[in-house]
Amino acid sequence: MHIKSKIYNKTLYVVLCGELDEHSATHTRLTLDNLFAGSDFNQIIIDLSELTFMDSTGIGVLIGRYKRMKFRQIPIFICNPSKHAEKIFKMTGLYEIMPKIV
Repeated sequence: MHIKSKIYNKTLYVVLCGELDEHSATHTRLTLDNLFAGSDFNQIIIDLSELTFMDSTGIGVLIGRYKRMKFRQIPIFICNPSKHAEKIFKMTGLYEIMPKIV
């Protein structure tokens, strides 16, 4: 798992690259927590265009980050999900808490 990020116009853009599963969950969680600890942004967009696989552990990582940001009143949006990620987000209702944007 590789994570790219940048801040532009008070938005933190995060691109998840690779597989978000049991093997990459700890690295992903710690990296996102470090990125999300900043204060130079007022919303987060997570780009899933380079995410090749995600399982229930990955869902847990994203929900945990959502809860942390909800406490700070910073919304998280999802963009460019793969067909696999799209199916998971629809099945689990994740789009209700982290809306998909185009």
